[in-house]
Amino acid sequence: MQVTAEKNEQVAKMTFSSVYPHYVTKVEKKGRSVDELHEVIEWLTGYNEAKLQKLIDQKVTFETFFKKAKLHPNAPMITGVICGYRIEDIEPQFDVYKKVRYLDKLVDELAKGRKMEKILRKEK
Repeated sequence: MQVTAEKNEQVAKMTFSSVYPHYVTKVEKKGRSVDELHEVIEWLTGYNEAKLQKLIDQKVTFETFFKKAKLHPNAPMITGVICGYRIEDIEPQFDVYKKVRYLDKLVDELAKGRKMEKILRKEK
């Protein structure tokens, strides 16, 4: 599937706080912890738990969430298909959409029981 400007804009305007509870539910349902979820989010964005909570309380959009983030240098190693989109094929002009899909992919891998060192793309 191809990302459209409209889809990118729609996702950019969604609030992180509206999606975060779904991430928590997804990982907990599969036996993973909120601490592990926070570790994954911190790896990708640089946000510690306190900063993450502040952004949730402020109800920031995904656009703001990722604009303020310091994306991990290994983030481009996150590849594969999530929600029907091949992450590595998402065009650069749809930056927010791609970053949201990075996060979705990491949460999905966590929920599927993948080992943390694999999720966090540790260098060999």
